[in-house]
Amino acid sequence: MNEDSRKDIRRLLKTFGINADEKLIAHLATHPGTKPLQIRLVLEDITDYGDSPPAEALRFEVEGEIRRQAQDE
Repeated sequence: MNEDSRKDIRRLLKTFGINADEKLIAHLATHPGTKPLQIRLVLEDITDYGDSPPAEALRFEVEGEIRRQAQDE
């Protein structure tokens, strides 16, 4: 893998991370509660490979929860 590919990967992941953080903070602010959010992050290759797609599609998922502060804190 060349250095340009690695830079592109890091740029996309950084952009995603910053934007996801902002969206989650806004969501928590506008949808208060005490129940944790159940979140799934998905990375999926959406390239149009035409008639020769890879044997195994690129798909990666991470699930987790985001805790919220109790209302009385």
